[in-house]
Amino acid sequence: MSQDSEPRRGWEPPYIIPHRYDNSKFGRRIARDNCCHHIDGVDVEYLLSRYGSPLFIASERRLRDNVRRVRNIFERHYQPVIHGWSYKTNYTSAICNILHQEGSWAEVVSAFEYEKARHLGVPGNRIIFNGPNKGRAILERAIHEGARLHIDHIDELELIETIAKEQNKTVPITMRLNFNTGYTDPWNRFGFNLESGQAHSVVTRIKRSTQVRLTGLHSHIGTFILEPRAMSEQVRLMCQFMQEIEADGKCTIDALDIGGGLPSRNALQGIYLPPEQAVPAIDDFGEAVCTALSKGLAQRTAPPPLLFIESGRAVVDDAISLASTVVGTKQLPDGRAAAVLDAGINTMLTALWYHHPVKLTKPKPGNPVDTVLYGPLCMNIDVMRHSVYLPPLAVGDQLVFNPVGAYNNSQWLQFIEYRPPILLIHLDGECSIIREAETLPDLCRHDRLPAHLTSPGHVP
Repeated sequence: MSQDSEPRRGWEPPYIIPHRYDNSKFGRRIARDNCCHHIDGVDVEYLLSRYGSPLFIASERRLRDNVRRVRNIFERHYQPVIHGWSYKTNYTSAICNILHQEGSWAEVVSAFEYEKARHLGVPGNRIIFNGPNKGRAILERAIHEGARLHIDHIDELELIETIAKEQNKTVPITMRLNFNTGYTDPWNRFGFNLESGQAHSVVTRIKRSTQVRLTGLHSHIGTFILEPRAMSEQVRLMCQFMQEIEADGKCTIDALDIGGGLPSRNALQGIYLPPEQAVPAIDDFGEAVCTALSKGLAQRTAPPPLLFIESGRAVVDDAISLASTVVGTKQLPDGRAAAVLDAGINTMLTALWYHHPVKLTKPKPGNPVDTVLYGPLCMNIDVMRHSVYLPPLAVGDQLVFNPVGAYNNSQWLQFIEYRPPILLIHLDGECSIIREAETLPDLCRHDRLPAHLTSPGHVP
């Protein structure tokens, strides 16, 4: 080789980069300027520069609008309607209290969630207490404070009877039912089964009791329901069961609780239509539920029961975004582009189930390419998006995931990285941190070191 010749390059494994038209695999044109510059008029990049990255950003306006819209959809067809805010969906205190200001009750499923609701000032008689694990201490408190108790199993029923006798009370209870609507997989691990006759048998037992009184029926048939007819059939079966158990005049049902499960406009993995085509409007569910309810109550002479809805996802999901920053880029062996973000599935666990829509905070040059978005964790499953078409990314680029408000701030993990702060944009455009970022003292607060382990030095 002459001195003027080009030096030999190191060997690289071969790869193929396919030539693509400016369309996604589903034929939809990719908008290069499809960006998220602002949330409620506040510049996202400014928020990241001031509060750090990653950052959850909640919209008070969207949250209030959503809960009013969901409630009004049902109230147009039926009254009275009560919305129970599903605490497990997101129990950030400010989020909960915004919804309580809007009139939502607290729907809780554990002692922790019950105590959180009471700590926030929700009276016991505006708490719906679900869940399979209610210990004696929390049941004693809930009975004393007048919470609406939903029984899940016979052992719980017996415990409530014991406490009621000790408190010299007759406790109103709601029975949770499970059944097969034919449209969704049955959630038969919760409550009492209808088809087997178990539910009828338990009603007979309750009617003989002097310590409890059956006043409500509840069922929850699943999550992210995509078929309004499933909820229509749910209501039909509940009304039919109500007519059967009321026939002897020994109980009157004053409330029907149809649980949650209303979907948000998110992209569920395994469904290849865009959310606007795959996810029915909440109006469709409201009409289906209330039409079935009107038919089911047509021959009933008692006053119409309260209708409880326990919607969480449809209320909060699109009201919260996650802003994140690219910290590294790479090319995968198959030729695809990849980027490493400072937010991973420890922060957005629902990335395991959803293709969360994601946008850049500002336009970028270059043709969109198939890109994998990884999180910062040392885990192969830490993938924020397995495939999304974005312009070529660089360190410092900032992305916004939305909707992410459902379950991420209640299921997130302290794993490898600190959990980031949550910021709220107020109705007037002002901003405040509603949950601080974690620090090392936060994480070490509950550690206890025996005396002989206080130093990391040599073992004596």
